[in-house]
Amino acid sequence: QVQLVESGGGLVQPGGSLRLSCAASGFTFSYYTMTWYRQTPGKERDLVARITSDGGITNYADSVKGRFTISRDNSKNTVYLQMNSLKPEDTAVYYCSALRPPRPRDWGQGTQVTVSS
Repeated sequence: QVQLVESGGGLVQPGGSLRLSCAASGFTFSYYTMTWYRQTPGKERDLVARITSDGGITNYADSVKGRFTISRDNSKNTVYLQMNSLKPEDTAVYYCSALRPPRPRDWGQGTQVTVSS
């Protein structure tokens, strides 16, 4: 059974930092690209950052480039999202995701990030 468990969310002041983690189990983590998404109420889930199976290629949404860093540790079956210089507009539920074709995308339960003074 695939499990993706996010952690590390919380309340932070503007300009602050958080590090999200996503622990994966139930599949061969090192084979697959991993992606972080985020969603605010009433809006679609948007891609934030993506990292290839070996960590060699990363992609970011324009809104987070230069502030967020995605990384992974295949020995720990974990993907991370380091978020710096946080802004109120980064407030969202952040989801970890794996796509293992031809299966539907797998999702974690999400972790709330709130940026507010």
